[in-house]
Amino acid sequence: MAENEKIVIISTVGDENPEKATLPFVLATAAQSMDVEVVVILQASAVVIAKKGEAEKITAKGLMPLKQLLDTFIELGGKLMLYSPCLKERNISADELVCGSLIIAAGTVVTEVLSATSVVTY
Repeated sequence: MAENEKIVIISTVGDENPEKATLPFVLATAAQSMDVEVVVILQASAVVIAKKGEAEKITAKGLMPLKQLLDTFIELGGKLMLYSPCLKERNISADELVCGSLIIAAGTVVTEVLSATSVVTY
């Protein structure tokens, strides 16, 4: 891969659709294996994935467990960003989130998207 490749993956799907909740992290870890910088932004019901103990509950047939993908993503230096209004709507506080989570607002979403080589949404 060329230097400075960056992909932003925006997900809005949580446990209501295990396959669509897991696929962003399949793509994220694949990109990381290709030395691409990856930012995952969780919005809407997807923010629940970052709540401690929740990723373990989500498994999609034929895909690696979400918890394993999420842990790998973070261990490989991936940036996990959670949209603040969606956390507030679900009464999720910062101390309930997995290590490595960053709470952001709309301006950060715009900045990340503008700095990316590619953006994928789920």
